[in-house]
Amino acid sequence: MTIRLYDTSARQIRDFAPLTAGCVSIYLCGATVQAAPHIGHIRSGLNFDIMRRWFEYRGYEVTFVRNVTDIDDKIIAKAAEQKRPWWAIGYENERAFNDGYTALGCLPPSYEPRATGHVTEMVEMMQGLIERGHAYESDGNVYFDVRSFPGYLELSRQELDNLLQPSGEGETGKRDPRDFAMWKSAKPGEPTWSTPWGPGRPGWHLECSAMAHKYLGTAFDIHGGGLDLIFPHHENEIAQAKAFGDDFAQYWVHNAWVTMAGDKMSKSLGNSVLVSEMVKQWRPIVLRYYLGTPHYRSMIEYSEDALREAESAFARIEGFVQRVVEKAGPVEPSAEVPPAFAEAMDDDLGVPQALAVVHTTVRQGNSALAADDKEAAVARLAEVRAMLGVLGLDPLDEHWAGETDRGDDLHGVVDSLVRLVLDQREAARARKDWATADAIRDQLGQSGLTIEDGPQGPRWTLGPR
Repeated sequence: MTIRLYDTSARQIRDFAPLTAGCVSIYLCGATVQAAPHIGHIRSGLNFDIMRRWFEYRGYEVTFVRNVTDIDDKIIAKAAEQKRPWWAIGYENERAFNDGYTALGCLPPSYEPRATGHVTEMVEMMQGLIERGHAYESDGNVYFDVRSFPGYLELSRQELDNLLQPSGEGETGKRDPRDFAMWKSAKPGEPTWSTPWGPGRPGWHLECSAMAHKYLGTAFDIHGGGLDLIFPHHENEIAQAKAFGDDFAQYWVHNAWVTMAGDKMSKSLGNSVLVSEMVKQWRPIVLRYYLGTPHYRSMIEYSEDALREAESAFARIEGFVQRVVEKAGPVEPSAEVPPAFAEAMDDDLGVPQALAVVHTTVRQGNSALAADDKEAAVARLAEVRAMLGVLGLDPLDEHWAGETDRGDDLHGVVDSLVRLVLDQREAARARKDWATADAIRDQLGQSGLTIEDGPQGPRWTLGPR
């Protein structure tokens, strides 16, 4: 058993070898809380929730740190715009993020540190970097000297001479325009903390280097985040931490985005779909299925049709679970997942391939139900529950207890009813009773449904009568 992960720094899939046998340490760049989360934000937390669950299934003890950036330029700007305290905006949106993570079934992190709670650690890191010649103070700002660190840009593989470093207002006194701010001097109306270089506030990148050091030590296994964080954020984290003397992360894992019309879902583009609104329109477990079942490195193009397909696919799984429970009573998950599922998950968290195993097992279970083979149906449900547990999608888990379809949306109900008929058709085909199978298909067609047979089983859509 070897888990393999795509390491951004190596540009290839690598065998995972933990620093400490039997333990996994993960640092995930979490929320910047200037606004409420859209589904693109929550996708990252969900992808790494599945990673964590798989490591735990494989017997590892997981320490999972997900930070909160509760001070930055955007939060300060939003506070000025709304004429509210910066901390009120941050806390309100932090609660919204946690509500979103919880709604979609993400396990709570081992630690969830806030940037503003770790200024002491940031000051200590800056002092160490200045002493080592990697940082300098100017006009109350503290900058990292990128030319002092030979490994700079190895993660994003850029050329330093071609680099345009993002800079914020008031970043004066740089020796080189490519140097980045670790600490920003005080400006009128902004929050400040005292330092040896005068009052000011943290830069975006410093916080994660300092918090990873505090909670995970000088070296840890996996650093995660979205693709958009590779540069400048993660690149600058590496420079700070390694110049300070830490080995830092051994693997870099990045999830892809949720897009709309080909663009990254973004507040600035006005194309966000807020989690708080989505959970009113869709069952949270369906949203988890939609966001969590594509491969974490593949883009998800948001559309209502795609969500409908996810709803239908999950309804097929849920309908099987419900029918077996109604027939046989409670069924506990099996101790082990099927080998094909494990093989897919070990291979860079291949959730789409693992999910195919789930659907195959569901079809086998439905055939067993149609043949009145209760023992086989129960065995398949035990396997299905074990697999769904790893994915956080077990409808019998207490987290999802009481969740039902929205009263004004009958699609899931119709899908379950159609599935009952399609299961009978599949059973007829299995016993080579083609006449009955064709008759069922024709009857469904007369009801306005179009049936398409695919590699993952039959799929129905509303068609012309």
